[in-house]
Amino acid sequence: MFAGMDEVGWASMKHAYGSAEDVPELLRGLASSCAQERERALDGMYGAVHHQGDVYDSTLACVPFLFELVGHSELPDRGGIVELLVSIGGGDAFDDGPLEGEDGAEGNYAMARTAIRAGATAFIGLLADRDPEVRRAAPTALVRFLGQPERVLGLLTGRLEEEEEEQVRPALAEGLGLFARLHTASAAPAVECLVELCAAPHDPGLRLAALGQLASCAPDRLPSDLVPTVVALLRARSRRPRVPDQPERPDTDTLIGHLRRLRPADEEGGHLLRTLHTALGSRTADRIALLKGQLTSAESADRCNAVWMSAGLFREWRGSYEELVVLIGDQLGTEEQRLRDAAASVLESLFGLATPASDHLAALVAMGPEHRVRQWERGVPTLAAPLKALARAGDPRAVAALAEVLDGPVVPPETGYEVQHLGPAAAPLAPLLRERLGELPLDALDTYDRAVPLLFALGRLEHAPAVPEMLRLLHGVPEGLRSRGWLVRAIADALGGCGPDAREAIPALRELLDGECAVAAAGALWSVEGDAEAVLPTLRRELVEDPLHARNAAKALGRLGPAARPALPTLRRMADSGKVWRRAIATAALWDIAGDPGPVLPALRSAWEQNADTHAVLADCLTRMGPAGAPAHDLLRTELATPRRHQARAGGYGSHDIDEDEQLLRACRAALDAA
Repeated sequence: MFAGMDEVGWASMKHAYGSAEDVPELLRGLASSCAQERERALDGMYGAVHHQGDVYDSTLACVPFLFELVGHSELPDRGGIVELLVSIGGGDAFDDGPLEGEDGAEGNYAMARTAIRAGATAFIGLLADRDPEVRRAAPTALVRFLGQPERVLGLLTGRLEEEEEEQVRPALAEGLGLFARLHTASAAPAVECLVELCAAPHDPGLRLAALGQLASCAPDRLPSDLVPTVVALLRARSRRPRVPDQPERPDTDTLIGHLRRLRPADEEGGHLLRTLHTALGSRTADRIALLKGQLTSAESADRCNAVWMSAGLFREWRGSYEELVVLIGDQLGTEEQRLRDAAASVLESLFGLATPASDHLAALVAMGPEHRVRQWERGVPTLAAPLKALARAGDPRAVAALAEVLDGPVVPPETGYEVQHLGPAAAPLAPLLRERLGELPLDALDTYDRAVPLLFALGRLEHAPAVPEMLRLLHGVPEGLRSRGWLVRAIADALGGCGPDAREAIPALRELLDGECAVAAAGALWSVEGDAEAVLPTLRRELVEDPLHARNAAKALGRLGPAARPALPTLRRMADSGKVWRRAIATAALWDIAGDPGPVLPALRSAWEQNADTHAVLADCLTRMGPAGAPAHDLLRTELATPRRHQARAGGYGSHDIDEDEQLLRACRAALDAA
């Protein structure tokens, strides 16, 4: 095995962390008799040689040896190597078109795909390999890379007739669905096979897999009673004796081991239903009904999978989710920690949408400190998901728990950020926040991380009694402290939040008007003193001299209203050119200063259509415009009628996306009502 490997110039090649001279050791580790060493080697391949999907010269050099490993039937854990080869060859990056002739990628990626295609005949024999894990990985590899549609289809359908393992047959159905998507001209027989697999007497797992694939490649062929059918199959599958999805694996400190520990108890069931949900996409009514069936299952593993799938639905699509949220809240009362933690984590991301589950959250928070603060083996404590979710839902019952946290020995840094969601109910927390701010050391490495959330909360609560503590921080923080500039901006913002009651801060704010925090200082000074002449020169200067500060300067000028009229020529130029975010802020400022819809409406429409992230700012502007904004109300109506969240995107999401989208919807309704 590995003939010629030592003759390869590995030391002259690279991977994610430099020289690839350690790659032979990783390849030999994949063939080790020790399970822990095999897992560490596979983790090393993904972590360095194929880091985050990248393909290096060393990755290409590994391909022949990976194929050699796959061909030795006596070696264990070859299923993971097949999956690695599929990923090196491009994974699902080429699902948007036919397999043949689309070498659109360049350089190493194209060469990797060519190399996997050249060896793809090796995948044929793996369909009947003695290792079930290899047989599960083989269909995807075969469909993606063999490039002979008729032969591939025959191999898949033939293997379906012979395969006896219930854990393997769904992978063959997935292969058929992938085949239908990639080879559209030859898809009809694969679709007919999937339709046949959806019916009895096939086992529930295979039928669920076939339904998910049919939804992705031929949704018009789905049964009319899809949801009750899927729920019935789910129940039937749950009643069967559980067969482990994966063989026993070693407990290693690798990323692979960590991810495995996070997997749901029924990973295969989660995969089957997740595939169906993804394929159903915008059919939210069907997905809600399906999730209700999953969340009322007698099996906790089914409910846990449903909780995580609900999160995917909430993040991407708008809808009426009260019933689902109630059912997720019900899971907080379970004795199973995995399910309880999943429910709390999802509710934490919902903000106001979590309100129907507030009673369950409050009950859990009241059960003990472990539901208020999460302790970690390493790093600082964080707010526990149940308390964070309760606060983000705006429930006043979070106030007492947050007070206990603020009065404790260590305050999780993010605590201050969550106070804002409680509105006026959070007022009793202000003295505690002030006290914790006053205790902060001035020269510690974590002063910035600890101070900024406290300042944010005190500013939002307009707690002027904390001004002395804010000024202590402003005057006492050393010049060389990490992130000092950002800390000073946070102090200025908090002082501005206190308004005229912070008059003792006026001299300090005036001193900042010529420094790097000039815009924040000017905005705060306006809020405290209300003297436009004192801040207008600074804001006009920053508007043109520093592109990084221009957005904030334009926003501050808008707050001055008509007093900022001398800045109008610059703001008009800014609204007509440059980056879209600057244009959006300048457009809103134009209205607030001049009140003339003429130049505002075209610039507003242009920014709205170019960048969805500007919608909330512009909807707020339209609210302030009242009837004058009517010519742009078609934008608001279109937004409200759009089923997809405005920040939904493939490949990632932000922790506040749902809340920001709900704020946008409220702003759109408010703007229409203001007309």
